[in-house]
Amino acid sequence: MLTRRNFLAASALAAAGRVDAAEVDRTKFAEMALGLAKKGGAAYADIRVNRYRNQSLSTRERQVRRIDSDSSFGYGVRVLRKGSWGFAASPDFSERRLGEVVRQAIEIAEANSALQAQPVRLAPQKPQRDRWRSAYKTDPFQVPLEKKVGLLMEINEAALRVKGARFVTSSMLFVAEDKFLASSEGSVLEQEIIRSDCRFSVTAVDPARGEFQSRDSLAQAVQRGYEHVEEYPFVAEAEQAAGEAVEKLSARPVEPGRYDLLLDPSNLFLTIHENCGHPTELDRALGYEANYAGTSFLTPDKLGSFRYGSKWVNMIADRTQPHGLATVGYDDDGVPAQRWYLVKEGVFVDYQTTREQAAWLPGMQSRGCAHADSWSSVVFQRMPNVSLDPLDSKLTAEELMAGIRDGILILGRGSYSIDQQRYNFQFGGQVFWRIRNGKKAEMLRDVAYQGRTPEFWNACDGVAGRGEYVLGGTMGDGKGEPGQSNAVSHGCPPARFRQVNVIYTGRERRS
Repeated sequence: MLTRRNFLAASALAAAGRVDAAEVDRTKFAEMALGLAKKGGAAYADIRVNRYRNQSLSTRERQVRRIDSDSSFGYGVRVLRKGSWGFAASPDFSERRLGEVVRQAIEIAEANSALQAQPVRLAPQKPQRDRWRSAYKTDPFQVPLEKKVGLLMEINEAALRVKGARFVTSSMLFVAEDKFLASSEGSVLEQEIIRSDCRFSVTAVDPARGEFQSRDSLAQAVQRGYEHVEEYPFVAEAEQAAGEAVEKLSARPVEPGRYDLLLDPSNLFLTIHENCGHPTELDRALGYEANYAGTSFLTPDKLGSFRYGSKWVNMIADRTQPHGLATVGYDDDGVPAQRWYLVKEGVFVDYQTTREQAAWLPGMQSRGCAHADSWSSVVFQRMPNVSLDPLDSKLTAEELMAGIRDGILILGRGSYSIDQQRYNFQFGGQVFWRIRNGKKAEMLRDVAYQGRTPEFWNACDGVAGRGEYVLGGTMGDGKGEPGQSNAVSHGCPPARFRQVNVIYTGRERRS
């Protein structure tokens, strides 16, 4: 525990922009903030004191293009007064500035109350006191830059050794969050989170025809340390990707039509994100996101009865999943992480919710989905890890393929489009293989599949077993105004879909 003299000295450093997380007694600072909020008439208050660190590296061919490191440290105070929220934030830890921030939050709440149609009601929550750390072995911020650059160059060289591969880029991104939350209800929570990402893209060129094709890495970001980078076979995959990019140059364009699809987890995770993850956000379903990225076709009248998919489709939201990008010990409301069904045996059964949203519909509870991407950002509902669970399936990818007479195997994330209700969609990929009589045949190119969300998931007639389950995800999922970015994972095994509409996406004239 710091003395008050040292605390004020740290505050002076903070005001000068030179404070570090270790120099501020966050517990003492939070006590001061919550005391000021109570004196100002707040019925509820919380404070988040968070530090964020990011490191990114990027290369192209045999050159290092960029190395960036940055950090951010500050606090945000949220108050509930007269049934409305008020929020203010600052990187200045001086006692004077703290008083100003709390007063500003209370003034904003009072101003908002004049327009608030219904008072905010928070679902009951027992006070939580805990420390939680994400599962990682090696802190990537302690790994020398030379080692990281060396691996990226090795990836690039492996791709360039393949004849016809002309360009390659590779990159790494590491994120660390040191989060502290204290509330007027008595919760005091500390959390440490580390996420890692490594990827590449290879481009092959046919100079005679002036044509090029690319193939990106299939690996996805995870909530792990540097061990993720060391354990994944990036070098071997870079060589394979280069060969496939070259092969794509001479691959046949797809003939449009209806095909059975076998979707690899590296492709299906994005489809899950867009047409299950986003539609089951309660604020979106009730129209709160209509100005930014749309609403949802999964309106409350469908809850508990709507046939979202076939009996094989079990979508699970999970903030406890090991290595999931959205995994936490507690959300930014102080609610413990949970696991629950969004779709069970094909039926839409629940939403993603926060403490505030739990009062919006009868029978709702907080699912621990409150999140802000910075100490300076407002807390609101964000997506948990959402995954297609295989349950007790004993099927293998080979058995799923064996049941396809005429179809396409799709791997990797490609371009995509989805309407404002997450209903009509189109998704591409990285690599496409024709399936003939249950066997993988020739490579195809310029493939995208499209459809309507419930029709697509009702066409699912097989999901491989847990042994083939893979966790994918993205470090950047946008939502809100002003916009915020959230990291989130989506896991699944390979899955089969019958008679899905496939289109040709190429530009050249077809013979």
